[in-house]
Amino acid sequence: MSETRTGIETNPFDRDHYDYSSWFFWVEASEEQKAEQLAQQEQFLRSRPDSSIGERCFISPLAAIQVETLTLGRSSYISGHAYLTGTLLTGPNCTINPFCVIRGNIRLGHSVRIGAHTSMLAFNHTITDPDLPVFKQPTSQRGITIGDDVWIGSHVMVLDGITIGDRAVVGAGSIVTKDVPAGAIVAGNPATVRKWRVPELAPLTAASSPADEPALAEQLRAFDQMVREQAEEVLARSWDAATGRYVDAPGHPPSVRAHCDAVEVAAYLTGDVPSQLSREEHVAWLRGLQDPVSGMIAELDASGRPGPTVTDLSVDDAHYHVLCVGYALEVLGAGFAHPIHAVDRLAADGLVELLDSLPWRGSPWRSSNVADMLGTALLWNTRAGTPHSAATAAGLFGWLHTHVDPRTGMWGADDPRSGRLETVNGFYRTSRGSFAQFGLPLPHPERVVDTVLAHAQDARYFSPDRQNACNVLDVAHPLWLAGRTGAYRQHEIRQVATRLLSDALGHWRPGEGFGFAAESGTGRDPLAETPGLRGTEMWLAIVWYLADLIGVGRSLNYRPSGIHRPEPAGSLAL
Repeated sequence: MSETRTGIETNPFDRDHYDYSSWFFWVEASEEQKAEQLAQQEQFLRSRPDSSIGERCFISPLAAIQVETLTLGRSSYISGHAYLTGTLLTGPNCTINPFCVIRGNIRLGHSVRIGAHTSMLAFNHTITDPDLPVFKQPTSQRGITIGDDVWIGSHVMVLDGITIGDRAVVGAGSIVTKDVPAGAIVAGNPATVRKWRVPELAPLTAASSPADEPALAEQLRAFDQMVREQAEEVLARSWDAATGRYVDAPGHPPSVRAHCDAVEVAAYLTGDVPSQLSREEHVAWLRGLQDPVSGMIAELDASGRPGPTVTDLSVDDAHYHVLCVGYALEVLGAGFAHPIHAVDRLAADGLVELLDSLPWRGSPWRSSNVADMLGTALLWNTRAGTPHSAATAAGLFGWLHTHVDPRTGMWGADDPRSGRLETVNGFYRTSRGSFAQFGLPLPHPERVVDTVLAHAQDARYFSPDRQNACNVLDVAHPLWLAGRTGAYRQHEIRQVATRLLSDALGHWRPGEGFGFAAESGTGRDPLAETPGLRGTEMWLAIVWYLADLIGVGRSLNYRPSGIHRPEPAGSLAL
């Protein structure tokens, strides 16, 4: 006889109780049983040194664990008669119940519950030669990714290449043949959305469709004429006569970026330089900001004078200046006075070490800012012919190719609280400074399209009153960049672009420009909603990219220059 936590004696036939109700193990098991389980885990890990098992995990001895690599998050369990092959990575609190079949390259987020008799098959047989038996045909493998806090019922089949979004539910007996949106409840064969566990994640309804292209083209022509007529007023509004410098918006302090944004806005809308200074004065002032030893640029103080000299790469605020000052000078027909020595001194080993040290899993957007700066410094240094340019290029692109997630096309991992926001935004900055800037093909363009399209349905960021320039640009540019490689999901790309373009045109404030964030009507973030140079420059680029995705970009008489230029800015011999 054995005894449970209630003190009731159990039937001797219940001795395999934990193999089928594994969640009771660390609550009820005896010390002897716990020691035996830990010994079994240690034996397993000795045979697979690349694997890891977190604290308070349980693996039934009746399970067939034939994996190449297993990473099991804490408090996770694998019940009896489960069959695992390939590579499985789970977050904490994941459960694989009895008789599950988990095969191939599979990743689970945290708190994923998988019901009994469910199969996930992350591979497939191909039929390349009709004369060969199926078992001799090659297999294809794309992998399966399950988000955080997902409940998958019993007797479910999940096919290769599928992504199930955060907080989704898959009904029992379902056959999942296409991606499941975050927050959705799906069921059936094939599984389709029946309702929403998280209603605010329900897809947004398209405001218009590609059939409305003639109307959008006319609207764009009217928009183009309007913003050109108001360009000088918008620029003058951000000139601070007291300091003789540009501010983002009236009442803001002068900044390096505001001056660069003014240069780019003028190039878009007037074809000339901002009239407050001559071209020569713009060039001289921007070139004079650079520290000749490090090549970095400090921020301005309240009086409009450069702050303390930046001697290395440790000042985050100076990273964007490598982009904005360099590109503003290029728009003005000039360039930096000095290379970015702080980056060239890294060479390949130092650059890889820096990239490795960044918090890609916890903060991919912050990490991508550094990656974008490194790639852009490489652009300027390549033009200057600095000693380590070739090695730096090899280190950067070698790291990017070996660290990209083939299932998402992204770098880093999603945050369960913000969905795909940081990962997609981080992809834009990372790819902009590397593959886009040098005209090189993306490693996994179709997976990028999949990830970005799924993210674009998140109402938390893309309902009209919640949009901001960063989030929308970081959808528009990746879709434009990845979508050029073929016809993959082009209809859906055009639908998303049409909806976002219709919203974007409504964000302009007459005589003031664009705010960084759309007007919420609630005063949620008045500083971000105030029209300024940053929002104006970014939204003008967004409008162009979205219009070009739809095929009506010719209705605009401007094309982004500077940081957001669509053409590559340089080339590399890799």
